[in-house]
Amino acid sequence: MKIIHVVPSIDLSSGGPSKSVTDLSIHQALKGEKVSILTAASSNPYLKESSISNFSLVFTKKENLRKKLLEFLNRNEIDMLHGHGIWQMPVHWMAKASKKKNIPYIISPRGMLEPWALNVGKLKKKLALALYQRKDLAKAACIHATAKMEAENIRKLGFTNPIAVIPNGIDLAEFPLKTSGEKYGTKTLLFLSRIHPKKGIELLVEAWSQLDPKIKSGWKIELAGNGEKNYIQAIQKLIQRKGLESEITIIGPQFGQAKLEAYHRADLFLLPTYSENFGIVIAEALACGVPVITTKGTPWEELNELQAGWWIDIGTNSLKEALENALSLSDEERKEMGLKGRKLIEEKYSIEVVARQMIQLYQWILGGQEKPEFVL
Repeated sequence: MKIIHVVPSIDLSSGGPSKSVTDLSIHQALKGEKVSILTAASSNPYLKESSISNFSLVFTKKENLRKKLLEFLNRNEIDMLHGHGIWQMPVHWMAKASKKKNIPYIISPRGMLEPWALNVGKLKKKLALALYQRKDLAKAACIHATAKMEAENIRKLGFTNPIAVIPNGIDLAEFPLKTSGEKYGTKTLLFLSRIHPKKGIELLVEAWSQLDPKIKSGWKIELAGNGEKNYIQAIQKLIQRKGLESEITIIGPQFGQAKLEAYHRADLFLLPTYSENFGIVIAEALACGVPVITTKGTPWEELNELQAGWWIDIGTNSLKEALENALSLSDEERKEMGLKGRKLIEEKYSIEVVARQMIQLYQWILGGQEKPEFVL
């Protein structure tokens, strides 16, 4: 098959989709498909070039993306278009080009149809839905959700076309299991994501401030990520007001080897978010063997089911309780939880499994496969 992925940006500042879309595309190509990513040029893309013969990156100015897509479709016989993210014009242009060229397309909303996301800029999104976005989604051959919870929220919006539930994939070679001996110094609780109001960082600071000093003795928190300067300054001021400067440190964005090292020195990983359609950082931490605390704003109920972490209600009290439990465990007990998390990622969330499922979905849409069990 010949596939084009259309994504507004794969810049590192764009968060999880820049990595997950690129990794998916590469591994589809490694399985023999001819794959291209069409995206806007940026200063710091997740990937600048590739040596894989049947994989290509096509960068262009954002305002030229529609023209570039049509040129690409005129020169090549394309079987499938796959758009990632909504509200921005590139995926809308893809949907219009699909109709013109009679090529089926899939849209991955990437969490942008979650209730929390819809309430941010609500009036503009209502207008966009009325003008073009609802039509683009309704005419997709399939909508891709990364978890059952996201699929249910999409259904509640009235979309009746097929929804495929396929998680984001993790390249296990990039996230090896950490070596964990007993620690006698300071232990680390890691938050790694965008520094953004959605992520619940204020909940973490408040819960940490309420913990008995004896329980959190010997622990520190690292807040890793980028974000709006004013918001990061507000978080820093909150930490100072609580008198936690010696316990909580904002270490900035971590990429590549620095990111891996952050996971490997962590004894616990925490994402107290209000809303995530998937939460790729949770999967990365689990792959490294780090137990995770996260909220029911994410689809990670398997943490409780497999005893690989804590899946909790959103709020300060539940977070405080989970922290008390997690910090009271021995190093060996946390290690056992981490190994269970690694096994979960190996069996269900590896990029090889995910790329294979997505190819199977394309084949079904094109009429060459029976309906996969993950299509609702």
